[in-house]
Amino acid sequence: MVKEGFAGKVFASKGTLALCKILLPDSGHIQEEDAAFANRHGFSKHSPALPLYTRQDALDCLPRIKAEEMGKTFQPIPGWRVTFSPAGHILGAASVLLEVADKRILFSGDLGRPDDSIMYPPASPPAADTVLIESTYGDRQHPPDNLLEELGTALHRLVERGGVAVIPVFAVGRAQAVLHAIAQLKINGSLPKGLPVFLDSPMAVHTTHLFEKHIGDHRLSPHDAHALTRGATMVNSTDESKALASRHGPMVILSASGMATGGRVLHHLEHHLGKKRNMVILTGYQAPGTRGATLASGSETLRLHGRDIAVHAEVVQLQSASAHADAGQLLDWLRSMPSRPDQVYVVHGDLAASDALRSRIERELGLRALVPEHGACWPC
Repeated sequence: MVKEGFAGKVFASKGTLALCKILLPDSGHIQEEDAAFANRHGFSKHSPALPLYTRQDALDCLPRIKAEEMGKTFQPIPGWRVTFSPAGHILGAASVLLEVADKRILFSGDLGRPDDSIMYPPASPPAADTVLIESTYGDRQHPPDNLLEELGTALHRLVERGGVAVIPVFAVGRAQAVLHAIAQLKINGSLPKGLPVFLDSPMAVHTTHLFEKHIGDHRLSPHDAHALTRGATMVNSTDESKALASRHGPMVILSASGMATGGRVLHHLEHHLGKKRNMVILTGYQAPGTRGATLASGSETLRLHGRDIAVHAEVVQLQSASAHADAGQLLDWLRSMPSRPDQVYVVHGDLAASDALRSRIERELGLRALVPEHGACWPC
């Protein structure tokens, strides 16, 4: 938008702005690297392959972002009042209350889990006439297992056979949750204290350090936040990343992106998928059409860098690692509103998940709920 002439302001929470300063330039740099790699090896459908945006494009956007306090109402334009409240999904995640023309419209944003190991629960929602609620997990309930149990069981098998675990992670939230879980497993003796762990994502490395600067915005104590950066080897340079291929297991490599859509994790998958002793651990929702979804489906091959790579490694999909609220928790969030909204729109989910949540909202809460069609207009 800025590249095409946008000169207005973008409003965000303080945590989101801090993340944008890390994620946007780094993601632009990764896109430049991926495009250059595709051009060198000639596997792109485009000639030449171009990044969606560059590091410089991202840097040019940052001055347009203005940070606002959680819980403090501001006016982005005259007559429009906006209030952020913590959504508990990742650092800086917020629900947004918009007050305009005597209407109160509440956007849930991505809601976190009340029992998340890193983030505090979402704040209770304010009163609103209309609610737009996410539905990523609108058709499922989280299992009773916790992350320590699931991850510990999988990594124990890996250590016994001396393999390499490749864990695609989102740079924000899941990377830190998995690092924290591994640290806890080492402390309680479930994993060897000497098990090598590598965080191979500059974005995730910088974000992990950010948790030390935002004590109070998450559950971690200053000691635990600092321990995140000491419990793994932080990999920054491309040469350091390439050097991991020459190491033998047992070891654990966390690398972005979380759905294996791009980034350094693709090279680690290409190198380690072909060996039975190795393991790929999927830590969250895998959107249809992504490489993560292909692995989760049990596919015998994975398309990487223009080649079909045989999948012989064990693929484990953790059920307890998601940072999204499940269907019951989404309903609880709605139920905690101080007054009943006139209308609920169910958004941000696969159609089946959205419709399942809509049905439960109507049946269990007695509220008017609708899954809007793409491009449709509906009254607030």
